Amino acid sequence: MAKQRSETSLGADTELESIKGAAKAAILLISLDKETSAAILRQLDQDTIETLTREIAQMGTIDAKIRSAIVEEFYNLALANQYVEAGGLLYARGLLERALSPDQAIRILRSIEHQVYRQPFSFLAKTDVENLTTFIQDEHPQTIALVLSHLPATRAAEVLASLPASKQLEVVTRVANMDNTSPEIVKEVEKGLEMRLSGLMEQTFQKCGGVEAVAAILNLADRGTEKSILEALEVEDPDLVDQIRRLMFVFEDILLVNDKGIQSVLKEIENEDLALALKTATPELKEKIFRNMSERASQMIKEDMEFMGPVRISDVEGAQQRIVDVVRRLEDAGEIIVSGRGGEKEMIV
Repeated sequence: MAKQRSETSLGADTELESIKGAAKAAILLISLDKETSAAILRQLDQDTIETLTREIAQMGTIDAKIRSAIVEEFYNLALANQYVEAGGLLYARGLLERALSPDQAIRILRSIEHQVYRQPFSFLAKTDVENLTTFIQDEHPQTIALVLSHLPATRAAEVLASLPASKQLEVVTRVANMDNTSPEIVKEVEKGLEMRLSGLMEQTFQKCGGVEAVAAILNLADRGTEKSILEALEVEDPDLVDQIRRLMFVFEDILLVNDKGIQSVLKEIENEDLALALKTATPELKEKIFRNMSERASQMIKEDMEFMGPVRISDVEGAQQRIVDVVRRLEDAGEIIVSGRGGEKEMIV
């Protein structure tokens, strides 16, 4: 006899505080439209996706009041994060206490305080790039690498671009080779920086740095900074550069290529690869690809996809990577432009 799956049903009398975090996140995803939920899931790591998928699969009936309360809590939490970014924790506390009931305000504040104090070097987030660069550029490259690994990728990219060229390469190399850093070392670095700029924040043991961090930073750096760093790094470690390049631009990023660029890419790839690669593509990307093909060509690809049947995910990923390689090659040759990568600045209308 098949084992029946147990379901979790939540009635109107269920206390919001009794619902665990993963279940709340699952209910939020169920409450949103499918495209938005899918876009959120694509930003999460595999373990989290599996946890949330398991929670969603086990969900039974959910009272409309519970759904509304969780969506409202998420909205208030997002709003509170904006308050913190705008004026700090005390400012957020004052606004929340005026806007929400005492119980709601306390619950949201606890979540916000946990996030603020858990994030290492969060006191640097409000410092403008010029001052931040001046503040850390004379630090040891390992210290700079540690700081950049904990900053948002956009901010880290701006700081990296502002560093002297001689220091950029060493910092990037150290970020790429960084793995798990002990809380004691991070706290010690924070303590030293705090004496010169801001307050010390608590932190938990976590993974930082790595090739993924370098890719995220360089992806948001201007094209000139990225190119000079990768060219210099390739002399010393070509394998590392290849890893970084493959992480910097993923298949779905083809959405950032303009229509003329898409047409150039399509001339360079095989129909078989395109049909295979589009098996897991988002509707937006499929629409963009088909829009830049003739009606006959797009119909052929759609028919190929339909009659292809089940395929191995590794084959799909391989086809997608071959197309990404074409995009990167054409971008390096200056034949196409990827939006947000700095090439627009070199164009003259």
